[in-house]
Formats: sequence, structure tokens, C-alpha cells
Amino acid sequence: MFGKFCGWLLYRCMGWRAHVTVPHPDKFVICLAPHTSNWDFLLGQLYSRAEGIKINYLMKKEWFFWPLGWLFRRTGGIPVYRDRKTSMTDSMAEAARMSDTFRLCVTPEGTRSLNSEWKKGFYFIAYKAHIPILLYGVDYERKLIECTECVIPSGDVENDMQHIKQYFVSYKGKHPEQFGV
Repeated sequence: MFGKFCGWLLYRCMGWRAHVTVPHPDKFVICLAPHTSNWDFLLGQLYSRAEGIKINYLMKKEWFFWPLGWLFRRTGGIPVYRDRKTSMTDSMAEAARMSDTFRLCVTPEGTRSLNSEWKKGFYFIAYKAHIPILLYGVDYERKLIECTECVIPSGDVENDMQHIKQYFVSYKGKHPEQFGV
């Protein structure tokens, strides 16, 4: 019931549409870009609920204060503690290997501001866990959520990252001036 409501709100009321041609296996990492606004979070939540896909996401720990912390955890949020000496990519890759299903969404820009130096954690999680990366673009100009490519990490980080960034060149974020590849 809630999924239908989310679909009605996203697709009918807000006028968005989805174009997804890539199958979703039991385990994957989503690379989502551009990320230029907090509205991206709302779109992602509506989309995942409308499509019936439970997806976890990483978010800096500073957002997990009461009462938002409860809400973010409930919707699949995983706090990132940047000051800890543990490897987030290793622990996430291990969780992926040990689970029957693993669905994680990451915004590689790591910020809503202009940043062409993308974080590579999503890549290393997928590489270490031997799972694919689904490339999801959000285009505010066309009101389109799209996934037409899947990348299997080869271990050649620089070439794979260049290919991934090129995929997102045509997408316009809510604030296009804040997106760079």
C-alpha cells in the first residue's frame, strides 16, 4: 500500500519517470549521481519504495542524531564514522559476501557541492565482494531516474572510474553547477 502511494506521488504528482534496463541481481552496489541536493534523498526513498526495492545507503554519522537517526536507520541508513581506524569498505564487502542479499546505494561525490574527485569506496566494496555496480543517474531537467549500465569492477580503478564518470556526463542534477566529473 505504501509503495503504491510512493509511486503515485513520484510518478503521477511529481511527474518523474524511471527507465531501468539493467536487471537487479540479489547483490549489487548502486553508484548514484549527480548528488547536488537533499531532494535526491527524498527521490531515492520514493523510488525504492515505489519499485519495492529495499536499499541501504551510507550517510555521514553527523546526520544520525535524534530523532533523524531513528528515521535514517529505519529507511536503510548506515552511519559512516570517518574518524575510526576501521575500513568501511572491508566491513561492507564482508557483509555483502556473507549475506544472501546486499543492496547498497552510494553517492560517490560524497557531498552536494562541486567535487570532481569522487570517493572510490563504492568501487572497492563491489570489487572486494565480487558484485556488480549499477549506474543510476538522476536527471532533474528530464525528471528521469535511469539505470542502463552495469559495471563489473576489473581492478583497474582509474579506467573503471573514468568509464563510470563518463556515464553520468549527460545527467543534470537539481543544481547542475554543483556537479562535475
